[in-house]
Amino acid sequence: MQLSPSAHVDTFARDHLPPSEQWPQLVFNQSNGPQLRYPERLNCGVELLDRTVERLGAARPAVHTGAGEIWSYGRLQRQVDRIAHVLTEDLGVLPGNRVLLRGPTSPQLAACWLAVTKTGAVAVTVLAGHRRGELRTICEIARVGHALCDVRSLDELTAAGAPGLRVTVFGGDTADDLLWLAKGKPEWYAPVETAADDVALIAFTSGTTGRPKGCMHFHRDVLAVADTFAAHVLRPTPDDVFAGSPPLGFTFGLGGLVIFPLRVGASALLEQWSGPEQMLAAIARHRVSVLFTAPTAYRGMLGRLGGYDISSLRRCVSAGENLPAATWEAWHRETGIRLINGIGATEMLHIFISAADEAIRPGTTGVPVPGFEARVLGPDGTPVPDGQPGLLAVRGPVGCRYLADERQHDYVRDGWNITGDTYVREPDGYFRYVARADDMIISAGYNIAGPEVEEALLRHPDVLEAAVVGRPDEQRGQIVVAHVVLRDGATPGSEMAETLSSFTLSELSSYKRPREIFFAESLPRTPTGKLQRFRLREVDLE
Repeated sequence: MQLSPSAHVDTFARDHLPPSEQWPQLVFNQSNGPQLRYPERLNCGVELLDRTVERLGAARPAVHTGAGEIWSYGRLQRQVDRIAHVLTEDLGVLPGNRVLLRGPTSPQLAACWLAVTKTGAVAVTVLAGHRRGELRTICEIARVGHALCDVRSLDELTAAGAPGLRVTVFGGDTADDLLWLAKGKPEWYAPVETAADDVALIAFTSGTTGRPKGCMHFHRDVLAVADTFAAHVLRPTPDDVFAGSPPLGFTFGLGGLVIFPLRVGASALLEQWSGPEQMLAAIARHRVSVLFTAPTAYRGMLGRLGGYDISSLRRCVSAGENLPAATWEAWHRETGIRLINGIGATEMLHIFISAADEAIRPGTTGVPVPGFEARVLGPDGTPVPDGQPGLLAVRGPVGCRYLADERQHDYVRDGWNITGDTYVREPDGYFRYVARADDMIISAGYNIAGPEVEEALLRHPDVLEAAVVGRPDEQRGQIVVAHVVLRDGATPGSEMAETLSSFTLSELSSYKRPREIFFAESLPRTPTGKLQRFRLREVDLE
């Protein structure tokens, strides 16, 4: 594939793209879908911020802070441009340099991300929960030379000891603090005219197992996810207020809290969350209308809705893990809101299968987002008949490009992105999640999807969370093992285990019943909230 002339002085990212023959096939125009046409020269930071100001004016609200302060688009633009001056003039950041961004969700972190893109550098946003070893590995893989770090998240980054990394802190009170340096800079910055296919960001996978993978996305990709999922499923307006729990180091959060609202001139609440009570209070206080979070958070809020005015909500998006039908039904029953389910991937930047409003069907993920195509493949790589499980394959205007990683061969096959999820395509075109491909349990010759057993357990009124894994067994090959978190007031023990076992027998075929049930106060999750089933498997083997 022929790339446009790059604006990058540091060509590391482009030099380490996979060979073009290993890229997925990119689809920009569909006969019955969006026509995605982007110019050869394109800077996503400019498009998201400067062009929005030109269209709608600088006075519109752009950012709500946890303290109740509101930044206008004009104020955000001035802050971004001042930081961009610091990057290029004081820190010597060049187009194409990788700049690591670290800290809890905040207006300043978002401003740093936009400033990095406007300078033509490559944003590498990491999680505030990443530890020193993970940070060092990320810096090594991406050859990061600069970091902008919230003072509250500095310790682990310093302890990482990444060679050659220059760290600039923001949110402190010293003369060399990024924000202090920015105060004396001009309010306007001449952005770098990057190519639409210059790398804008490297997003690292969660790294729940193995070495993390850096996923490279172009400037046009950033706009494409807004012009597909956001435009055609969310259908946001400039008056919307976005909020959510996913951090900006998680592409689910970057899209929902920065890219999508800025693309249409809406605003976003940017603050760190600490549980369902705070989330509900923030929704009521800031009149949030579009919410992004995981199924676990929706379940957590269900028992606490009384006393909070959430009437401003009109769009609630669930992603990051499978949304059980029981959770969908309970949320709809209590709020009247139809949860928007979706599946996305770091490799695809954001959500590519979903549905909204009356098109939503509980228990399914949805249909391909306009701009995307999807199919279910068998072991030989050919599509399986509707109703049969297989590997989900997807393609669209964005796709997987790992940074110098041999696993590109595993994710992209014959031009399709293979997500690693087992799905069924129903005859009417809806896609239904079965399990992660490596979460299938084979017991006595039966294929058992762990999430199906989890959904059955979650239908019991005493179960708050459930995780189901397989454990090796001499007679059956594997047995089904459930790890359960009970609601407050429920008593764990053998009696409860027997109750839950009997309950699953009333919901599922007998061979799917958990042979063992363990109770826990919490389940292991990544910093982005994804369930770490592999850790439960390790416990079961001890």
